[in-house]
Amino acid sequence: MSDMNLFRNAVIAWAAGGPPGPACDLAARLPVRAVVLLEGPSDAAAVDALAGRRGRDLEDEGVCVLPMGGAMSVGRFTALLGPPGLDLRLTGLCDEAELPYYTRGLERSGAGQGEFFVCSADLEDELIRALGVLRTEEAVRAEGDLRALRTFQRQPAQLGRPPERQLRRFLGTKKGRKIQYGRVLVEALDADRVPAPLDALLTAL
Repeated sequence: MSDMNLFRNAVIAWAAGGPPGPACDLAARLPVRAVVLLEGPSDAAAVDALAGRRGRDLEDEGVCVLPMGGAMSVGRFTALLGPPGLDLRLTGLCDEAELPYYTRGLERSGAGQGEFFVCSADLEDELIRALGVLRTEEAVRAEGDLRALRTFQRQPAQLGRPPERQLRRFLGTKKGRKIQYGRVLVEALDADRVPAPLDALLTAL
């Protein structure tokens, strides 16, 4: 396990009520210069994939990509990692519907505004719209999931829904699928079609 993974795990344990020492010691030793706070591991997979496409190693750059396990955890993590705690630079992605959690969490923690880039629905929605339905389905076919997608689309609840919404919902129907496609869809993008929030995040780091 890399040192940055150790730091990430130490921060998650600290946020869950564990001791601060391991995270503080690792932050000083590595050193960590920034933390990318994300709602879940599928967002982390997409960020890592785009960094790889652009020839960047975020860990070597002192950047920790950290899935929080949900938007409601943002206040806890910003209090530990921002000015009240380790005083690291904070950035990340935020779903539009979850923006109030981020605003309140940052205010209550005293971490300031941070630098969070807002996805219109979520990152999967941004990626599907950037690729378009046909290219997204090509990616699904390449992963061997097209038959499962067609079966899903024939379900009564999906009939009449726009294909973009069907695809977005499909990604969440199996454990691990959103993480898998966080990487797959980023790798399928043309260089000039990266969703604006994701592009802005990598550019800002």
